[in-house]
Amino acid sequence: MDLENDLLLRAARGEQIERYPVWLMRQAGRILPEYRAVRGELSGFKELVETPERAAEVTVQPVDLLGVDAAIIFSDILVVPEAMGLEYQMIEKKGPWFEKTIRSEEALKFAQTNFDVEDRLGYVTEAIRLTNKELNGRVPLIGFAGAPWTIFCYMTEGQGSKTFSESRKILYTNPTLAHELLNRITDVTIQYLKAQISAGVHLVQVFDSWAGILGKEQYAEFGLKYMEKIANAISEVPVTLFAKGAYNSMVDLSNLKCNTVGVDWNMRMDEIRGHVGESRTLQGNLDPCVLYGTHSEVEKETNNMLHSFRSRRHIVNLGHGVYPDVDPEKVKTFIKTVKSYEIQY
Repeated sequence: MDLENDLLLRAARGEQIERYPVWLMRQAGRILPEYRAVRGELSGFKELVETPERAAEVTVQPVDLLGVDAAIIFSDILVVPEAMGLEYQMIEKKGPWFEKTIRSEEALKFAQTNFDVEDRLGYVTEAIRLTNKELNGRVPLIGFAGAPWTIFCYMTEGQGSKTFSESRKILYTNPTLAHELLNRITDVTIQYLKAQISAGVHLVQVFDSWAGILGKEQYAEFGLKYMEKIANAISEVPVTLFAKGAYNSMVDLSNLKCNTVGVDWNMRMDEIRGHVGESRTLQGNLDPCVLYGTHSEVEKETNNMLHSFRSRRHIVNLGHGVYPDVDPEKVKTFIKTVKSYEIQY
């Protein structure tokens, strides 16, 4: 099916665009009252993720209500470790919790790879098919997965952390275990992304939320190596790699086989462009907290960001996910400002 609005894909491929495409990470979520209404009819976050009809419904909401240039399938990065055999709970106001963790060779039994991804994660691929039917070609649909290092952190830590010291400890005390687990996560993630592509996503993004807690050398060994395996395996659709906080690794990241590199709000777009050149599209990078400002402040800061671009090869986004208590009207101001901006290059 031809897309009515393929700006995102053209920008990712470095093709001609008439304006910058814009979408938001976590756009299908708690900022929208319509999302909260759907969530309120179910037992919680996980039931919403695992119910294809409702996941598709909230995926489409930002397209209808905010006017973004892409939808991103409503799911969670932790569906991968759960499919591998490590179940998690999503605890309200606390986040994910794994009763079991993987910190020894014996615990690798909770990191299975020999299973049918479509069988265990079919609720995601069904949500993709239903979403595309509802979108009817209006905008592209983005699929995603967590990067192996970030998934490793949750599987070894068992929950979120300020330091992820248990995860990083393993890199020093048992690097063989670390690489074995990272390889297993990578293999399943590749299968999962390919299943999403077969189901109909037009672009995939790999999120490395905890990239910034490793130094350059460690990230090259335990992060980039596995991002590279994923990027090399995906040729069917454009690929976006987002490694939050990995400022010192941005050039290495951009040298991987990807179309787009995500940039967080602590990085200067003009500096990153100077480092990576014109061979990659950059995505980002407004500070999510800007959206707490007045409408005029949102417009001003958005324009400041747009003025910092040095190329047409950009996809506009926040530097991380939109926060749940942001006023949707401020998000609309952000999107309207981007859409009305005249590209200077």
